[in-house]
Amino acid sequence: MQGTHVNIVCLKWGTRYPAEYTNRLYRSVKRHLSRPFRFVCVTDDPSGLEKGIEAVKFAENPGYGEGMWPNVFMKLCLFKEGFADLVGPTLFFDVDVVIMEDLDCFFDYMPGKNCIIHNWLPWHKTLFRGLPHVGNSSLFRFEAGQSGYVYDAFVREFRQANDHSCYTTEQAFLTHAMGEVYWWPDEWVLSFKRYCVPVFPLNLLRAPRKPDTKVLVFHGLPDPDQATVGFNDGVLHHRTLPAPWIADYWL
Repeated sequence: MQGTHVNIVCLKWGTRYPAEYTNRLYRSVKRHLSRPFRFVCVTDDPSGLEKGIEAVKFAENPGYGEGMWPNVFMKLCLFKEGFADLVGPTLFFDVDVVIMEDLDCFFDYMPGKNCIIHNWLPWHKTLFRGLPHVGNSSLFRFEAGQSGYVYDAFVREFRQANDHSCYTTEQAFLTHAMGEVYWWPDEWVLSFKRYCVPVFPLNLLRAPRKPDTKVLVFHGLPDPDQATVGFNDGVLHHRTLPAPWIADYWL
């Protein structure tokens, strides 16, 4: 795989994540990926994106629901045959991840297979049943040009996702539509919330620890900029002390 051209894709819409989030992701990929890559940002607003980031418009709404597009189910449209002329190994990142180490392994691992994070749950929810068969879509890989069946399943079954009768989240539907999936090694991708922040009430006394991982995921709150300086939304068990080490990687 060394030297093979690959794709990096992210989504950006709305106002929560400004262009600088995408720019930081792009710069981080450049620092940590040794092979040639195409960086695509699927967005409704390309303003402020750095040179080298290719802005692509959202796919047309396949009928998901009036006034409900775009949303996170846009991730399923990345699999549509011919979308953005993507071909070959494609790695998707949410724009709020923090890359800490080499990324080449994410293309060398299980080549040609659908790979995704095994989603995390609070520890007390896994005591008696373990983790369900659901991925976390903050970081996944697929073969563009050969994965149209994922989009086809979305178009065929989107109403089930829309009314939450079967798939309560976009990542649950994505895991289902992918069919055979492979989890990334647990130590490669960690959750800031689950693995770095001490459990309540220790979160009020101890700063988040720096993990030994390749990619750190920020799902929900805090976002990386908030976690760096400390986060307080008024809920004690959500509070985090400053984690200044994040700034060493989120540049």
